[in-house]
Amino acid sequence: MEHARYEILSDDNSFYSEIHECPGVYASADTLEECRKELEEVLEDGYYSVYIKIFLYLLLTELKSKLKKKPLPNAAIRSNQAKGFG
Repeated sequence: MEHARYEILSDDNSFYSEIHECPGVYASADTLEECRKELEEVLEDGYYSVYIKIFLYLLLTELKSKLKKKPLPNAAIRSNQAKGFG
């Protein structure tokens, strides 16, 4: 939060904040404290979103690896061939 920049908007005297190093992380509110809280929530949501994406990517990569190592049973192969998949 030490990289956050704040400004007072002249049209309605509300507060706007952003973290320039994190594109898309910005907030606005009627008070400075509300603006800080909002910005913190946006930053946390973005962090968790990235964390979940990385976790899912690693999970799917591991699953694909396991599926490549384990051949399909012959019945499944024949069924897929009958459907035109191989």
